[in-house]
Parts: sequence; C-alpha cells; structure tokens
Amino acid sequence: MNGTTPRVLITGAASGLGAALAQAWEERGARVLRTDRTPGADLALDVTSDDDWAGALAHVEREWGGLDVLVNNAGIAGGGRLEVSGIDEWQRLVDINLLGAVRGTATFTPMFKAQGSGRIVNIASLAGLVHPAGMAGYNATKAAVVALTETTGHELAAHGVTAHVVCPSYFRTNLMAGVQGRDAALQQVMARLVEDSPISADDIAAAVLAGLERGEELIVPDEAARGAYALKQHDRAGYDAVMRHQAKRLDQIAAASAAGEEQEEAR
Repeated sequence: MNGTTPRVLITGAASGLGAALAQAWEERGARVLRTDRTPGADLALDVTSDDDWAGALAHVEREWGGLDVLVNNAGIAGGGRLEVSGIDEWQRLVDINLLGAVRGTATFTPMFKAQGSGRIVNIASLAGLVHPAGMAGYNATKAAVVALTETTGHELAAHGVTAHVVCPSYFRTNLMAGVQGRDAALQQVMARLVEDSPISADDIAAAVLAGLERGEELIVPDEAARGAYALKQHDRAGYDAVMRHQAKRLDQIAAASAAGEEQEEAR
C-alpha cells in the first residue's frame, strides 16, 4: 500500500460482487475507481479491449499517480455439456474471464514494479478448484485464473507485489442475467443454485477483505466452497462420486426438458 488512503480499481463494478467490493472498500476509507462496460461506473472499461485498459492506466496515472489494488472481477457465467456448447461460447468465456484478467495484470504490472508495491486480486470461482460436469468452459477459464494468479505472485514477489485469487461458491448475484449458451439444462441448474444460495455478494465481499487482511493468497470465502474443496483434497473417491452423480442428474434434467418440448410440439 502507499501508506495513506488505498487506491483501488475494480472491474465489473457496476453491480454484483464488484459493486459489493467497491462499497466494502469505500466504507474502510479507500478511494475506489469503479469500472464497467455498462452504465453506472466511474469509468467505461471493456476488459476485452486493449485500448480501454490503456485508458484506465492513463486515468489512474493522471488522477492518482499510482494504484494500490487492482481487482480483476469482471466475468460471465456460461459453459455447457461438451457436445452442446460451441467454440464460440468457449471463446467468449476465455476472452472475458481469463484474458480480461491477463490484460489487467499486464497493464498495471509496470506501475506496480515501479512503485515496489501493489496487490492484484483476481476473482475466480470455486469452479477453478472443483470442476462440476456440464461446465467445462467456465471451469477451464476459472482454473486458468487460479494458475495465472499463482504465477503472478511468484513473478512479482521480488518487486513487493502480491497476488490473490478468490474462489467463492454460488451466491446471490445478477451473474445469470447475461448468461448465453445453448445448454438450457445447465442454465436451469445454475440459476436455481444462485437463487437458492443463502450467501449474498456483501457476504463474499466482507470475506474477501478479511482474507486480504490476513494475507491469504488463496481466498475461499464461504463454508460451502471450503467444504467442497476439502472433499476434493482429502477424499478424492468421495469427490468423484459426487461429481459423477451431478453429471447424471444434469443428463436427467436435459432428457426431461427435451421430452417436455416434444410433448408440446405434438399438441
């Protein structure tokens, strides 16, 4: 940190977890630059645009003269069973979920190195650690963000820069509002998990800041996520059984949905 008021840039901050993180930091006295490609942000930023990232860097240099925390939060839900989801869906997930974080990290690394300080916080998902069926594209991008963060931490440690990755399970947010994809059965399952979660974006934001205060490089912010990850670490056979049961259930939901559509067409 710069020893005074923390300066924080958050992507995808117009709503959801990004907005909750912005509010949590502001309540702790930080100066926060909320960026997003939708209205309601302090600065327009499409994380897939090199020009937008250059503009964000110029804005930070001009207004603040440096940055203490970069939060690569912008992301989308998606994925689908291997034979259902298309390469276009994979490409969209990679461009936003992974390369958005890559672009942000690469853009601000020279500034952090010059300062000799800084934090990079990447919002991944439990899907980066635990890999449910039907979500290969989403799982792969979030796992890549976990790997990116670890690599970043190793590479920048000598420059006084730390890297942290956040891996929450499902929590209530508007993430499903913009979901795109061909696998309607998966979207049905994901939407129900989001809607039924007892965890809010504010809960996750509070846990993230607490984890950062403890210096955690891997932040698993909720009990459901910690339990699922612990199962994979300590009981691989049990974990595999759970994942394969979920895969079977997804196929059953898809089959029931298809049968219902056929009945409607026959009427």
